[in-house]
Amino acid sequence: MNDLGLALPTREGQFYGGGWHDTLGGTIVETRSPSTGEVIGKFAFGSAADVDEAVLAARAGFKIWAATAPLERARIMREVSRIIAKHGRELALIDAADGGNPVAEMSRDAANAAAQWQFFAGLVTEMKGDSIPMGPDVVNFSTRQPFGVVARIVAFNHPFMFTAAKAAAPIAAGNAVIMKPPEQAPLSALRLAELIGGLLPDGVFNVLTGGAEVGQALSTHVDVNVVTLIGSVPTGRAVMKSASDTLKPVLLELGGKNALIGFPDADPEEVADGVVAGMNFIWCGQSCGSTSRAFLHADIHDAVLERVAEKIKRHKPGLPTDPDTTMGALVSQAQYDKTLSYIEIAKKEGAKLLCGGKRPDDPALENGFFIEPTVFHGVEQSMRIASEEVFGPILSILKWSDWESMMEDVNSVEYGLTCSIWTNDLNMAHRTASRAQSGFIWINEVSKHFLGTPFGGFKQSGIGREECLSELLSFTQEKNVHIRMK
Repeated sequence: MNDLGLALPTREGQFYGGGWHDTLGGTIVETRSPSTGEVIGKFAFGSAADVDEAVLAARAGFKIWAATAPLERARIMREVSRIIAKHGRELALIDAADGGNPVAEMSRDAANAAAQWQFFAGLVTEMKGDSIPMGPDVVNFSTRQPFGVVARIVAFNHPFMFTAAKAAAPIAAGNAVIMKPPEQAPLSALRLAELIGGLLPDGVFNVLTGGAEVGQALSTHVDVNVVTLIGSVPTGRAVMKSASDTLKPVLLELGGKNALIGFPDADPEEVADGVVAGMNFIWCGQSCGSTSRAFLHADIHDAVLERVAEKIKRHKPGLPTDPDTTMGALVSQAQYDKTLSYIEIAKKEGAKLLCGGKRPDDPALENGFFIEPTVFHGVEQSMRIASEEVFGPILSILKWSDWESMMEDVNSVEYGLTCSIWTNDLNMAHRTASRAQSGFIWINEVSKHFLGTPFGGFKQSGIGREECLSELLSFTQEKNVHIRMK
């Protein structure tokens, strides 16, 4: 424990091959809490040389793990899940201090990660092939086999959950993984390696910390068989371009500029709850699935707006390590500056500020990257805050009366991740869900994920699906075997 009461990792190096290693060509850097500005730890800002060594170790680990019976893999994975659940609170505190999100929410992230290891452990016998009838003298069947080494680059908004949970599917499939946690908040990933590194064969689970050089090296490495990213659209394009040199498969979960649609028959009280919850103010709007555009029908617009102004008061910025905090800090100076710039852009473009739009007045928060929950109304789709992903606590409210025109606006952005529809009209709900160019649709619900359902986007919001059987199968390759009997 340190002075902040955090069970921080005791190692600052890179974890691969079952052990800790000094960075090769990289440096050791400090990480500061975005809520206080205090230095809370150090980590290795690695280099491409680290990637070469980690990949070599992962390939050795893969040979052992691929030969391990699926049910034995499942047994070990359930033990990993148990360890994550046992240490969930301490891991959540690390993420709260290092990433800026409230500890109560990060505790749910830790529970989610533990659940995903259990979920994919239960699917190890579902990686099934097919038999193809070809007559009495032929046996033809297909099998699924792991790829080898999978590199997963994850984002800063859920540092621990992404690092832990996204390792589960490729490991269940028999691959070795190299996890690259976000450079803005890497400490929980290093603590995870300390906790579970010895449960798996050496080289099966690896953690490399660093910046763009590490990500680029993983994407281009000839012995990395699959690369995945949770991140921005520009980063996704860069990863896909890098992966093309070796024709490795990619799985990309990218940005969103998602719509919430309120119909005239919907209860304004429920819609207002959905509008506030869907923006994910808890983690400062730093969520690719946030419904940052609320399209409210003219008949309910004013009633919902009035209620949003009141309900948003439940989200008051505070220190993220305080269990009572309902809204934390932005992760970095860059995200803070970007959010403030979009607030000024919105004002200049004529959007009307309903609430927020500035730093909180609390002197206890003066050293952190805090911004009040911010809502603009009178927003037009042509405004930048309605078409560009801010990844900050800015909600845009748009008024509509014509369904066709509204749907054109909903689908006009380059993204297509989520959409939330509020209506009691079953026909209209289905029509709208069918027309919305999004990969994940809620009706009279918002923000929630459901383990086992495919999560992913259309258009520039990504490639592939996660949190389901499809994610597991995406880390296998199909082989056909044809036998001519004599």
